[in-house]
Amino acid sequence: MTEIQMRKLIRRVSLYPPYLGAGIKLKKVNEDFTRFEVQMKLRWYNKNIYGTHFGGSLYAMSDPFFVFIILNYFGSGYIVWDKSAKIEFVKPGKGTVKVIFEIKKDELEKLKKDVDQKGKNTYFFKTKITNADNEIVARIEKEIYIKKK
Repeated sequence: MTEIQMRKLIRRVSLYPPYLGAGIKLKKVNEDFTRFEVQMKLRWYNKNIYGTHFGGSLYAMSDPFFVFIILNYFGSGYIVWDKSAKIEFVKPGKGTVKVIFEIKKDELEKLKKDVDQKGKNTYFFKTKITNADNEIVARIEKEIYIKKK
């Protein structure tokens, strides 16, 4: 993917209406689409009644990115869905928060071999939302369903 294509992808994801409305921005994507970095600044429109990040916006930051990584690696011959999600709020989110989604290529290769053998399976992925001091604001666990078409 070229630098121009990468910038277009980042812009398109950041302009997705639910993300735009919450102030969620895709900041970085690596060249092989195995790592996404997402951030959200605290603004008047994404604060809760306590003046910290609204929990729904914190969760929304985590919604599609593990699916994006897997779908890009596996290709169009597979169905990839979020099956379930869990968020554990650890401390109030203040200022700018960020989350990194990453699945290493060797892990993706193992997943693909497993799905090719079994036809379908579910997998769990974890990440965390951190603040500017790299303190954990929330822990995220996603269950992803993958099926060969």
